[in-house]
Amino acid sequence: MSWIDVGHINDIPLRGARLVKTPVGCVALFRTSEAEVFAASDTCPHKGGPLSEGIVHGRAVTCPLHNWVFSLETGEAQGADEGQIPTYQVKLEGCRVLLDGTALAARSAA
Repeated sequence: MSWIDVGHINDIPLRGARLVKTPVGCVALFRTSEAEVFAASDTCPHKGGPLSEGIVHGRAVTCPLHNWVFSLETGEAQGADEGQIPTYQVKLEGCRVLLDGTALAARSAA
């Protein structure tokens, strides 16, 4: 795996998100109230809503446009909604957030 340093954990607000521009489009980094970090596509598959502007709760995010809820762990829509958002592996090294560059490269080649 090739890891890309995308910033300090404090660059991502608690229960909030930060955008990272990549070759596959914008990836949102989400930080939970437990200071866990997840990465997923910023675009809701329903109507294209900006998930980085949604509400982070537990290990999920709610789209700000139509209240669809997605798991930050799997990308799967929750409840009666259907669909999935791409997710990306993230790891913390100290306070630095690292994003899986190999997965991003593979996705952009597809």
